[in-house]
Amino acid sequence: MRRRRQRAFTAAGLFVGGLVILLGVAVVVARTEALERREFLSGQSQIAQTSFGAVEYAVQGEGPPVLVVHGAGGGFDQGLLLAEAMGGEGFRWIAVSRFGYLQSSLPEDTSAAAQAGALAELLSQMGIERADVLAMSGGVPPTLQLAARHPHRVGALILLSPAPFTPFGGEVEGRPIPTSFYTAIAGSDIGYWSMRKLAPGVLRSAFDARPELLTDDESRAFTDRLVESFLPASGRLAGIRNEGAAVEPGAVYNLEAIRAPVLVVHAADDRLNPVAVGEVIASQIAGAEFIRYETGGHLLLGHHEELRARIQAFLEEADPI
Repeated sequence: MRRRRQRAFTAAGLFVGGLVILLGVAVVVARTEALERREFLSGQSQIAQTSFGAVEYAVQGEGPPVLVVHGAGGGFDQGLLLAEAMGGEGFRWIAVSRFGYLQSSLPEDTSAAAQAGALAELLSQMGIERADVLAMSGGVPPTLQLAARHPHRVGALILLSPAPFTPFGGEVEGRPIPTSFYTAIAGSDIGYWSMRKLAPGVLRSAFDARPELLTDDESRAFTDRLVESFLPASGRLAGIRNEGAAVEPGAVYNLEAIRAPVLVVHAADDRLNPVAVGEVIASQIAGAEFIRYETGGHLLLGHHEELRARIQAFLEEADPI
C-alpha cells in the first residue's frame, strides 16, 4: 500500500511538473511571437506628429489617395488587410492606427471629432489636399466627423458595417460574445495567443465569422489572417477601451451636412453592429447609396470579390480621372 501511494505521488508530481514546463514554454513562445509582431509592425509604419499626438500610418499601392480607417481592435495593419480584401488595386491606400492603437497616441480628448481632426492633420502633413475614405465598423464614426467638419479634405466615403454612434447606444443585443470579452482578450498577449491555439473558433466568433459564413476559401483565408494579426493584443487595448467615445451623450453627428458621395454597405445578419446603423446613415446623407446583404455578417464574408469591383467603380465614378 505504501509503495502504491509513493508511485501515485510520483506520477502526480511528474504530471504537475510536466504541466508547469508546458505552461512555461507556452508563455515564452507567446511573448516571443508578440514581440516579433511588434517589431515587424514598427518596421512597416511611419509616425506623424500632430497636435493630437503621434498618428501611426502606412502606405500601400499607387494611385489616387484613399484613407483607410480601421474598426475596433484594429490598427494600421488591419486597415491594410481591409484595403487588400475589399479595396483592390490602382489606389494609394493610407492606413492609420486610431487613437490608442499600436503606436498612435491616446490624447486627453479622445472623441470621434478629435480623431477626425488628427486625420485631417495627417493628410495636411502628407501634402494631400483631398482623399477618399474607406472606413469599417468603429472607424465609421470618426469618418463621419471628418466629412462633416473637414469637408474640403474628403472626396468619397465607403462605410462598411458601421458601428453605433450617438444617439445609438454602445450595447448591442445578440452579440455572440459579451462586450466585456473584447477588452479581456486584448488585456494579455499570452491569453490571446493561448486562445488562438486552443479555441480559435471562439476568436472567429468574436469577429462574427461564424462557421456558416466561412463557405469559401477567400473568406476563410481573410478571417484567419485577421485573427492571426491581432497580436500584439495588448497594443490594441487602449484603443478598444476608447471605442465608447463614439456614443458619448454630448457627441453630435451632423449627417445632413455631409455632401460627399457615400456608399454604405451592411449585412442584415451582422451580430456586432445592427444593420439599422447603416440604414440611418444612408437615409440621412443626401444621395447616399446603400447596399444591404442578407448574409455575410460583420465582415461581409462571401461578398469581398463583388465589393472590390463595386468599390473600385464607385471611387472611379466619384473621382473621374
